[in-house]
Amino acid sequence: MYLTREEESMLRGDKGFSVKKSMEILVALGNIYGADKLIEVGSVQVSGVSYHNLGDAGLAFLEELAKDGRVRVLTTLNPAGMDLENWKNLGISEDFAKKQRLVIKAFEKMGIIVSCTCTPYLIGNLPRYGEHIAWSESSAVTFANSVIGAKTNREGGPSALAAAFVGKTPYYGLHLDENRIPDINIIVNAKLKNLSDFGALGYVIGKKAENKIPYITGIKEVDLDRLKSFSASVVTFGSKPIYYIQNITPGSEKYRIPKDNIIIEQSDIKEAYSHINDTVSEIELVCIGCPHCSIKEIAEIARLLENKKICPNTEFWVASSRSTKQLSDIRGYTKIIEKAGGKFACDTCMAVAPLKGRFKSVATTSAKGCYYSRHNKMLTKMGSIKQCVDAGVTGKWK
Repeated sequence: MYLTREEESMLRGDKGFSVKKSMEILVALGNIYGADKLIEVGSVQVSGVSYHNLGDAGLAFLEELAKDGRVRVLTTLNPAGMDLENWKNLGISEDFAKKQRLVIKAFEKMGIIVSCTCTPYLIGNLPRYGEHIAWSESSAVTFANSVIGAKTNREGGPSALAAAFVGKTPYYGLHLDENRIPDINIIVNAKLKNLSDFGALGYVIGKKAENKIPYITGIKEVDLDRLKSFSASVVTFGSKPIYYIQNITPGSEKYRIPKDNIIIEQSDIKEAYSHINDTVSEIELVCIGCPHCSIKEIAEIARLLENKKICPNTEFWVASSRSTKQLSDIRGYTKIIEKAGGKFACDTCMAVAPLKGRFKSVATTSAKGCYYSRHNKMLTKMGSIKQCVDAGVTGKWK
């Protein structure tokens, strides 16, 4: 892989330990995947923030990098393992909180914006169409490639952090136009209404498209929240973090509809729900916001919860970025939700928080949330925001 004089200097260690280690990571990746050079990136999103996933070894690695490592481009963080302010209210232990704060302190020292969200595009890290970036959280990567039209591979935590220190990433994979061409036509003949329907659609397409890039036809209208939900699901159950929806997502107009096709019927959506949903009626946790809730979703939750009370035996969490919650505070949504007995889980989410053993069952709008909850030995139910609010109020799934 060709390196400039400045890049060679970084690799030698002339710019410090963290930059040297970062260059070693980037050069190794470039050589593995056949990149011919490094390219500049406009922003970075770093995963591997939760102490639940990092452990002491990961924390020690971050603290070592933070001694001289400083980011060169706009860099934001994925969710942490807890709400950084109200962790006690969500049942997080003091020991876990102490370690998680050390993780955040290390990232802060590096110059990273402690956003702690899987929806960086909603809080200011919004790349332009065609811009090269280095993002790592799967749903954010898929949203960036597909809905925004930026260009990024699905980075690991270390490679994203390396890109942040160097300001560059290897030129391979989805950075190359020839690797972004759709090669399977997905014809949607099903009616999609609720947010969770798009999670079910992502499940079906992810399973059926496998390693191909979908070009989706048959969807006439879809809002940001449904695209956000679909992006999270299709990459959780599939492999390629990019898709096109005809006349909706940018870039769809550039390509011909692929000849090979798969037809999605209503029966496929119904079957997806049957695979995602377990047999359970008592709901111990309701969690909406995987990926993090937009202000529009929070407004809907508040409308449905007004003058109601959450069941005493059920926890009700609204997961969002802290900046989105601040908008919710201003609009009065937070007051309505908390008066009903709901709780905000800022900075964290159900995929990375230490929830194993705490709850036996969960209701959510998210197919991705169900996938990770099953890893935490929880029975899962996926449905609309209204179904989730009703489960929170009654303690049961109907």
